[in-house]
Amino acid sequence: MVGTMAQNWTPDSWKAREARHLPSYDDAAALAEAEQTLASYPPLVFAGEARALKAELAEVANGEAFLLQGGDCAESFAEFHPNNIRDTFRVILQMAVVMTFAGKLPVVKVGRMAGQFAKPRSSDTETQDDVTLPSYFGDNVNGIEFDAAARTNDPQRMIRAYSQAAATLNLLRAFAGGGYANLRQVHQWTLDFMGRSPWADKFGEMADRISEALDFMEACGVDPATVPQLQGTSFYTSHEALLLPYEQAMARRDSLTGDWYDTSAHMVWIGDRTRFENSAHVEFARGIGNPLGMKCGPSLEPDALLKLLDTLNPAREPGRITLISRFGHDKVEAGLPPLVRAVKREGHPVVWSCDPMHGNVVKSESGFKTRPFDRILNEVRGFFAVHRAEGTHAGGIHVEMTGQDVTECVGGAVAITDEALGDRYHTHCDPRLNAAQSIELAFLVAEQLQAETAERQANAA
Repeated sequence: MVGTMAQNWTPDSWKAREARHLPSYDDAAALAEAEQTLASYPPLVFAGEARALKAELAEVANGEAFLLQGGDCAESFAEFHPNNIRDTFRVILQMAVVMTFAGKLPVVKVGRMAGQFAKPRSSDTETQDDVTLPSYFGDNVNGIEFDAAARTNDPQRMIRAYSQAAATLNLLRAFAGGGYANLRQVHQWTLDFMGRSPWADKFGEMADRISEALDFMEACGVDPATVPQLQGTSFYTSHEALLLPYEQAMARRDSLTGDWYDTSAHMVWIGDRTRFENSAHVEFARGIGNPLGMKCGPSLEPDALLKLLDTLNPAREPGRITLISRFGHDKVEAGLPPLVRAVKREGHPVVWSCDPMHGNVVKSESGFKTRPFDRILNEVRGFFAVHRAEGTHAGGIHVEMTGQDVTECVGGAVAITDEALGDRYHTHCDPRLNAAQSIELAFLVAEQLQAETAERQANAA
């Protein structure tokens, strides 16, 4: 097969462009050694898997499926535990089942897992009590503790991040294909502490209906145990391709097509702060065959977006690009339509997804950074409203969430108050939805999908 490589691109051609939000390393030789070690390691994912995800995202772009992308704001070495991975995975399963059952659309499941370590920082340094140290760039760069040893940017941390990502992927693959995701287990996915949420009851009622449907199939002679789609699920991984030395080291040439793929994840995205003209991150992304995400915020002009799309997807391949809008609850209905219209006018086949998290961060009275849950819901509602008005498909949501019983975002049916934020505020970076809030959000999305389907059917009639 003949490859379709980007013109004048190599895995290190990004080094000739402007690279923002990258950490600096004092020891160039140690960095080179870590990069060489990573380059000799096996890929974490395979090109064929990335192509399979791209095919599923093409269905989303065509209005025939929905994308659910969720997981940690920033993975950490300290919280690395199989139970945490399992609990986040099963909340994503619950969310997907809610959306599939109510929306009557397949749900493409992509985790912010097995690689979501690096975080952009506005400043290279941080000062506390007259002490200035490097900023925390994520556990694959340095430590969160404010002391000189922890804050030293250490390239060996990339090796540890690779090992944690490999172990996480191994467990996720086992859960997805080893029986845990079997729809017969739908009742067992509910976490113990979810009993306090009225949405747990609603999920239980839906799970009863699914079980009844499976019983009906079996009575009709269709054994659910022999239907692969009911025994397991496809689950993909993603992260922001921010730490370019790591991403370059994980780039591999596919033996079937000759194309380059970033084998650190099935899908990677470009952040709102790194998608400017002449960006090193855009340069790296344009040459890899993976599906790509790109954050789109209030600072992005329609013409700039179209130039980026021409750069990243000149062949206009469906499923290649997911545009992740992040405006804030009070800006989405004014800011998103110009971008949607421009993309629609130029005929770019993109997935439109909503990140209702990053535009809704506030500082609480108790001093914690939080995200009011009602603002998150309102941005999702506004996102769907824009797409209904523009005649386009609201294709997905992108959320920072966890299966842990954290208290980081205020509000929700299990009402987390400002005073309660400190009870279980565990995030290494930004506040995440807990399991109960995630399920509540899933039911809201399901309602919106039902409305979208009803409108589409009415227009077809």
